[in-house]
Amino acid sequence: MSNQSQRPLYEIAAEIRRTWPNPYFGAVPYIDAMRSLNSVYDDYGLDSGDSIVLYFLSNAQTWRGDDARRIKKELNSILKTEKRCQLEKS
Repeated sequence: MSNQSQRPLYEIAAEIRRTWPNPYFGAVPYIDAMRSLNSVYDDYGLDSGDSIVLYFLSNAQTWRGDDARRIKKELNSILKTEKRCQLEKS
């Protein structure tokens, strides 16, 4: 997935809220934070966007189903793309 085809994090967060009506309480602050982020390169307070996504994924382990698998895969792909871009810069 190239950077141009990635959805903004705020769109992904909105879909999470639609498809996971009662999220695990530990995931809620990270879903809310992603609602104000465009990409993993943005910051939320003192946290980086990529750390917000990582924290969400670690707190979303109880989220199951097709939507959960698809969205988690998308977020992991975004993180891998970001890591690959960082390696190319160094």
